[in-house]
Parts: sequence; structure tokens; C-alpha cells
Amino acid sequence: MTDKEPQRSLDTVLVHDEGHAEGAVSPPIYQTSLFTFDSYQAMVDRFRGDSDQALYSRVDNPTVSVLLEKIRQLENGEKALAFSSGIAAISNAVLGLAQSGDRIVCVKHCYPDTYRLLQLICARFGVTTEFVDGSDLAAVEEALPGARLLYLETPTSWLFEEQDLNSIAELAKRNGVTTIVDNSWATPIFQQPLRVGIDLVVHSASKYISGHSDTVAGVLVGQAALIDQLTSETTPYLGAKLSAQEASLLLRGLRTLPLRLQRHQESALLIAKKLSAHPGVTAVHHPGLNLNSNSCLSGYGGLFSFELDESIDIPTFCDALSLFRLGVSWGGHESLVMPAEISINQAGSPSAAIDFGVPSRLIRLFVGLEDSEELLQDLESALANA
Repeated sequence: MTDKEPQRSLDTVLVHDEGHAEGAVSPPIYQTSLFTFDSYQAMVDRFRGDSDQALYSRVDNPTVSVLLEKIRQLENGEKALAFSSGIAAISNAVLGLAQSGDRIVCVKHCYPDTYRLLQLICARFGVTTEFVDGSDLAAVEEALPGARLLYLETPTSWLFEEQDLNSIAELAKRNGVTTIVDNSWATPIFQQPLRVGIDLVVHSASKYISGHSDTVAGVLVGQAALIDQLTSETTPYLGAKLSAQEASLLLRGLRTLPLRLQRHQESALLIAKKLSAHPGVTAVHHPGLNLNSNSCLSGYGGLFSFELDESIDIPTFCDALSLFRLGVSWGGHESLVMPAEISINQAGSPSAAIDFGVPSRLIRLFVGLEDSEELLQDLESALANA
């Protein structure tokens, strides 16, 4: 953010636009593959880098640019990029910054496809990965010397463990290690890693940023030097571009992001507290119930997990639910349930669930925007009938 930019709240940044053609309150959707030039010299200027006129939608598109400016401001970053999925954002960052012979340090219980990217694709090109307990600062510190990248996810998938971003960012800088944080769970509304010294932030924008379960996208935001390096050397050639139509859907989702996150937070905390008192529940993994003195979170999303004892049949419990649906992903309006044992038994390898030891009795729950009392009744009824 430059000194000349007005200091506005996130709510205002998300809703207010400076103005669009013909007085439109939403940016036009530039549904085009290429952009033409008025003169020979204008095209020369663009190819020389003396002009920022849009050229080709795989590289730049005005609708996408509006989205990127919103994301940049939200995360307090210098520049941002958009991609066709969250894993595309992750893979562009990792593949663009690591090279053969490098070592990456990554937290355990990361997003399963991040794990596969590191173990399959990166390993194929001679990049090794060391997985550490991100909540163990000493373990992180021990692994950092000589590493190229440190990949974090706070809180983590499945167990929702936080990392001490302030201390870790300082340790990484001391060792010359570039840091990347997946901030999809908290969004910039509840956590801003760049403010505490993290270099790059990635989001699966398919989740809360979209908020409507109708698009798949990813964003990357951070230091200008790193974003420029990726733009120059990597992202145009991997081709995982975001379309103007999907950028428009993400902009729509951003307008209501703070309101939705507040509802997700309230409902999920209510349900997590109720589940923690249920006799058939042996553990609840929610950052709001297990407060961390080193937390960078200012609030909580709607995603958490809990473990069931042997008296409850998990398939019967899942099938008895009427409001919670069985499904992957999260962050939309609908409530979802994902049993860990389905992921553990997933075909193919490597498996993050197996290799990191995700408990087989664990259930991941996403609390949507339905009435919280009705969601709670749905869970209690299913538990009673399982």
C-alpha cells in the first residue's frame, strides 16, 4: 500500500469501487482473448514494457486486474496474481521459486494436494521436502538452515493447528528462507500474514473469497519483487490463468466476505462448543476452543473437526444428516461433512492423511449459512441415530 492511498476499512475496500465505464457499479466483464492496439507505436511500447495496456487474457485482463487490486489491498501486499485454482496458485509459487537441488520445509497436515505436489512433482525435478510439526518452533528452526522455501498453512488441514507466524517469519528471514502461507481458512478478514513478515500468501479463492461454491480459483499476493519474478519467469508459461467471468464471480463474493465470515464464525463456535460436551465426541479441533497465545488470528472460520468414539458408526451418522451434505471443499453457503476415513482410503498415493496420521475417527465439518440451531439439531439427531 502506498502512502497516498486513503486508509479505508476492509469493509469499504471490498464494497467501494472508484467507478467503471458508463457509471456501472460492477466492473465490466472483458470476455475476450486478446486486445488490439490503436497504432504501431502503441504495440511497440507494450512489448517493450513501456505500457501496461492489456495484451492477451492469459497474461492480463482488466476484469482480473480489478480483482487483483482488491486482493492486494485486503492482504496489505504489494502485488497479486490470480489463477484457475488454489493448487495452481500454490504450484506456480513453489515451482517458480524452487529449483533442482533445493530443499523445502513444509508443515505437516498441509492441504493434501500440496503434499502431492511436493512429493510427486517437485521430487521429480530434484527438489526435496522436509515435513515438520509447525506448532513446534524448535523443530521449524532446526529445519530452516539451507532451505529455499518454508511452506506454512495456519491453521492446518484436518487438525487445525496454528503456527507462530511472528516468530517463524523472523527465523526464516534470519536464515534467508522465503516464506509462503496458505491463508484460505482465515482469509484476510481474520489473519494477515504479510503484516508480520511473511513473504507470500496463497488462497484457494474457491472457498470463502468466492463464497458461493460456483467457481474454482486461486490467488497469490505478496512482495513485488517475488511477484515480478514469477510473472517474468513462470506464470505465463504454466498457463493457469483466471478467466474474466470467474474474476467477476470472485469480486461478487468479496462484497459480502466480512458478513459471511462473521456468520460462519458464530455458528461454528456454537456448534463446536456443543459437540465438545457430547458424550460420543472424544475431541474437537477448533482454534477458538484451544486458544494460542502466539496466534495471529483475529477471528475464526466455519471449518473445524471432531473425533467420535467407537460407539458411533460413522457411515450411519453421515447418512442420517439432512442439512449437512457429504462433499469435498468448503467456504460456500452450504454446510458440509467430510469423514477422514474416506480420505484415508482414497485411491492413489502418496496420501497426506496416512503419512501424517490423521485419526480414522475424525470428521471434518464445515458450518455454512443455514440457521445454526437447525444445524445443531441435525448433528444431534444423526449422532443419536448412529
